[in-house]
Amino acid sequence: MSGLGDWNKVLKILMAIGDVALLLLSLFVSFYLRFGFTIPERNFNDVREAFWLVVVGFVFVNVLSGIYVFYNKTIGDLLFITLINQIITSMVTMALTFAGRWFAFPRSVILVNILLGTVVLFAFRFLCFKAYIHFAGTKRVMIVGEENRVFKAIDNFRRSKNIRHEVTHVVLSDYYYNVKEYMDECDIVYFASNLSEIERYKIVDLLVRRGKKIFFNTSFENMIYMTPNIMSIEDESIIELSTFEIPSEQDVIKRFFDFLFALIILVLASPIMVITAICIKADSPGPIFYRQKRVTLKGREFDILKFRSMGEKAEKESGPILASSNDRRVTRVGKYIRSLRIDELPQLINVLKGDMSLVGPRPERPFFVDQFKKENPHYYLRHNVRAGITGYAQVYGKYASNFNSKLNFDLIYIKKYSLLLDLKIMLQTVKILFDKVSSRGLDEEENHQYNLAELKAMGIEIIR
Repeated sequence: MSGLGDWNKVLKILMAIGDVALLLLSLFVSFYLRFGFTIPERNFNDVREAFWLVVVGFVFVNVLSGIYVFYNKTIGDLLFITLINQIITSMVTMALTFAGRWFAFPRSVILVNILLGTVVLFAFRFLCFKAYIHFAGTKRVMIVGEENRVFKAIDNFRRSKNIRHEVTHVVLSDYYYNVKEYMDECDIVYFASNLSEIERYKIVDLLVRRGKKIFFNTSFENMIYMTPNIMSIEDESIIELSTFEIPSEQDVIKRFFDFLFALIILVLASPIMVITAICIKADSPGPIFYRQKRVTLKGREFDILKFRSMGEKAEKESGPILASSNDRRVTRVGKYIRSLRIDELPQLINVLKGDMSLVGPRPERPFFVDQFKKENPHYYLRHNVRAGITGYAQVYGKYASNFNSKLNFDLIYIKKYSLLLDLKIMLQTVKILFDKVSSRGLDEEENHQYNLAELKAMGIEIIR
């Protein structure tokens, strides 16, 4: 397995090098299309001065967008992310050339390069993706655990666009003996539910010896061991478990960038916000903005600001209920601003006020928070950070995920927090704005309830 991991790293490095070479090629062709073979010296000098900064910006944008991580991608994803990255890189290039006073770097060349670079880069990445699929292949997965947890895991694997994993074996009892008996027929063993500590240790030790890859579910018991601090006292090494909190010094930096970016985005988005306000007012009676109590850092309540997307008296009779797909309470304009997330732009004001962060757990209403706390004793941990406009759950999960799944994503975010992770999530949020799955209502969550006969018909070996 380590050999495959090393191969993946080599592929990513080669892709990045190939991307830079193709960036240079596409820029040269863009210059040719604009000027022919005679490039004015003034333009050439400014391009030469700015080129390496542009390369750094280009690589930075592509790394943060996750374009070099293939395992959860489709060909459509590659095309879409390549186009979005080209647009963002072009904006970064314009900003860099303005800041460096390289005004002769032709804007027309940058615009031509958006389309040309997208075509060239996508063709290259398509070939790399096919090579990845060929060499990485499909991995056979053995799922171990209790029946109800195993069935949910199977459903997730089968509905995932990830083509790398195929469930071939299911172990429902006598775990150690059965894993040992069938592990040579599998590449990955996934623990879908928690086993006794002794049995889990025996199985893990067995799998490590045989070089098998191991997956664990994101239960609290497993997440608590994430990102530990290692220290030594005399001749003894000690593992210190990290808490579900962001260190205070990092929180100060996070707050500074939240304020700065929110202010910039608010200025840039102001024309869209003005048009949206006019459309809302013309479409239905009621206020432009919608205020609602939500919960943020340390359980504090605040008034979240959103563009109104429902009728003025949407919950007067029903009381607090979660939104669903095809919700009749949504207005005509509301349908579009919700699908494009425009309704959430006023939350930038909440970020400026310090109620929210650009990235963090989505804020819930006090009514639902009280319910969730009763159902999950660890729910309070998500309030160790400010609520966010976007977050880890929105990028890596689904809108329709239940609150326990969202909580797991939120706790992973807190454990893994870094400023770079925030930038990565913000960049990848651009993609989900156009992803219909991410904006579905709760009633579109369709977990299939398998039975043993169905699993056997799919070729999955059931081991008891």
